[in-house]
Amino acid sequence: MSRDSAVGGPVPSSRGGDGLLDLIRVQARLRAPDGCPWDREQDHRTLARHLLEETHELLEAIDADDDAGIRDELGDLLLQVTFHAQIAADEGRWDIDDVADALVAKLVHRHPHVFGDVAVADADEVLVNWEKLKADETGGRKAVDEDIPATLPALARAAKVQRRAAGWGFAWRSPERAMAKLREEVAELDEAAADPQRAEDELGDVLLAAVAVGRLLGLDAESALRRATTRFAGRTERTLALAADRGLEPEALTEDELLALYREAKDSAEDDAARPEAERQG
Repeated sequence: MSRDSAVGGPVPSSRGGDGLLDLIRVQARLRAPDGCPWDREQDHRTLARHLLEETHELLEAIDADDDAGIRDELGDLLLQVTFHAQIAADEGRWDIDDVADALVAKLVHRHPHVFGDVAVADADEVLVNWEKLKADETGGRKAVDEDIPATLPALARAAKVQRRAAGWGFAWRSPERAMAKLREEVAELDEAAADPQRAEDELGDVLLAAVAVGRLLGLDAESALRRATTRFAGRTERTLALAADRGLEPEALTEDELLALYREAKDSAEDDAARPEAERQG
């Protein structure tokens, strides 16, 4: 299917895309000679930290299931896209249409099962085709970690490397096999606990295996760990509050006593979350 055929028809949004056009106009006005001094001073490098901040704020809204927050943070992230494009347009290099055109071409090319006559059985086959089509675009298969930034959070980078490897057929085919590998790696970590160097390697293998399990279950390890850390922090604060209320010193408790207090705090938090909002506030 041609690009024109793929993008034909009405724009499926409430205002037919006019909101995006308004944003582009406002962005250009801010960068105009009589626009905002701060906007005019920015370049790709000075905006880099804002892009990172806005991405993390969006992730926080997603983790909190904050629908309005997701909408607002997506707007802030979209601002970064239009801002960078306007900088390039002001310098006569390319503009937002070039960005969109390249993306549309990429999406059409990499989805022949939607825009062409290729048949796929499931999402895993889509992934295999994606990597092969991507390789065709770039002149051949890349190493599984090539061009994947080393600065990505470790779990996110592991997931991306594994997705690329899976695209070339190198991956567990079922969650059961991935879980078995995770249990195997945990056992090896247990055996290596007395040897710090070996234990570090085995811990890495455990985390890598956990990422693989998450991928096969349709879960993102990075998001799962962020949520788990937030839950742990909240439960720890409740545990410490319970200890303080009862005149207990956590350092003086045995591990079993501390665990029992933690479980009590966890259960009370879950009970509280299950109560109606009006009852919790009243």
